[in-house]
Amino acid sequence: MTTLEHKLHFDRIIERIEKARLSVDGHHIVKIVAASKYVDADAVATLYSIGQRAFGENRVQDLVAKSQTLSELPIEWHFIGTLQKNKINHLLSVNPFLVHSIDSLDLARALNERLEREDKNLRALVQVNSAYEESKSGFSPETYLEHYAQIHEECPRLRLQGIMSIGAHCDDPKIVAKSFETTHALFEKLPNATVCSMGMSSDFELAIRCGANMVRLGSILFPHI
Repeated sequence: MTTLEHKLHFDRIIERIEKARLSVDGHHIVKIVAASKYVDADAVATLYSIGQRAFGENRVQDLVAKSQTLSELPIEWHFIGTLQKNKINHLLSVNPFLVHSIDSLDLARALNERLEREDKNLRALVQVNSAYEESKSGFSPETYLEHYAQIHEECPRLRLQGIMSIGAHCDDPKIVAKSFETTHALFEKLPNATVCSMGMSSDFELAIRCGANMVRLGSILFPHI
């Protein structure tokens, strides 16, 4: 795919986002995080060249490698995968813009301890398992608000920005929508929260209609993969 073809493809995705966004509210803004897990640094650079600025990686080692390779570009790096505590030092070496996946009190405390030692702060989202699926990480919807408040109180180095979830793994759009609606309902109860990160390549339009203001798009942005 040429750069021009990639730009036209990207523009069509933007149009779909705009249509979904406007169906909610003309003032509703949606940010795209390009999930670059399956592509190399050249593919990231190509998408950057046509206007994408925020990129998310699922694995710390890939985030470190790509951020080093593309250090000349002012990319906004996000970490969107499950974070293991033994990878915290490597993650913080990149100074990511946002970590989407705080999914336990132990992880939050470990991050806060390391950030305290380094005199750093880190923007973060707290993950909810709004689909009630064993394969997904995150706090249950019933305990989410309590745990969010606890992390906010105990881990001041984590600058909590809001919520993240993964939609239900299901072909029934009503069930997927329910998981997104559950996430957004919690988002609206969070004090000073600004980010509701939900929706991926297969369900981002539905997520936006349910209130997402940040979507994580992977395969749809990289059609040559």
